[in-house]
Order: sequence, then structure tokens, then C-alpha cells
Amino acid sequence: MIRINLLAVERQRTRKARVAIPTAHRVTVGASLILLATVLGVAWWFLALRERSRALDQELARAEAETQQLRSVLAQVQKFEARKAQLQQRVTIIEELRKGQLAPVRVLDEISRSLPERLWLTEMKQTGSDFALSGITTNLNALSDFVANLEATKWFRRPVEIVDSQVEANPKVGDLVKFSVKATFSDPSSPAKGATPPAKPGGAARGAR
Repeated sequence: MIRINLLAVERQRTRKARVAIPTAHRVTVGASLILLATVLGVAWWFLALRERSRALDQELARAEAETQQLRSVLAQVQKFEARKAQLQQRVTIIEELRKGQLAPVRVLDEISRSLPERLWLTEMKQTGSDFALSGITTNLNALSDFVANLEATKWFRRPVEIVDSQVEANPKVGDLVKFSVKATFSDPSSPAKGATPPAKPGGAARGAR
């Protein structure tokens, strides 16, 4: 007859169950701690990202405000530069007008000073910067002196050309020389001489001396 000790088997099962319960409990607690740590980590990471995003938004807003201010300042600078250019252009025009007003007077004065004795101008015409001077004299030496005097003024380019000279007999005063001279205006105060011709001094001058 075989005897089975059921009480011993039951005790062994109870002992195994008691060992398994603490082990499962420890596993559950460990998993819960890991899950909690993960949740806390994700929450901290999310809060950090949100704070960083808020900081970036604030920096972006400041940058946009500064950009608007710089655009406003740049617009003002551009207006000032445009205004400055306009004023500078007006000043340049005024200076050119002043020079244009003084040049004809100076040219006429220099021509008058260049006339030697016994030489008279009968006509003066201006085409651009070229002057055509016509007159009469009693001898060719006076004509040569007139040309040399014009060149010495530095208001005319060299050479001053004698275009024509003809001797005409006059029973009252003797022989007279009719001449034509071409002179090109040159402003000695200008960097590019001759670039700015004076305004026409009335078209023609007769009997200048």
C-alpha cells in the first residue's frame, strides 16, 4: 500500500506562493517607479521646451521691433540723403549761374583791355564757346598785338586765329586793315578749361573802342 503525504505537498505549495508574492510585488513597484520617472522626465522635457519656445518668441518679437525701428531710421536717412542731393544740386546750379553771369562780363572786359591803340572792333559774335571778332586797324602790327593780348588773358585758348585780313585804301585816313579773328573761350578757374562757355553778350558788339 502506497502512502502520499499530501500535507507536505500543500506546505511546499504554500511556501512557493509566499515567495512568488513578494517577487511580483517588487517587480510591480519597480515598473511603477520606472513609469513614474519616465512621466516626470517627459513632463520636465515638455516644460523645458515650452519655456524655450516662449523665450524664442520673446526674442523674435524684440528682433522684429528692432527691425521696424531700423527700417524707420533707414527711411529717414534715405529721405535726408535725397534732400541733401537736391540741395547740393541746387547749390551747383546756383554756382553755375553765378559763373555764367560773371563770365560774359569778364570776357567783354578782357577783350576791351586787349585792344591796342588804333584798332577798333566793329562786330563780335558768339557761337557756343567760339567768338568771332571783326574790326579795322591802321596797321598789321596792331592786329598782331591784339591777338597776343587775347592769348595773354588766359580766357581764350591758344592759338587765337586771324581768320582774314584785307588792306583797303581810304582817301581820308590812308590804308586800313579789315580783319576777322576767331577766339575760343576758356575759363581759367575751371578744371576742364573751355568746358563752360559764357552766355551770349547780346549777340554783337560794334565800336568796342
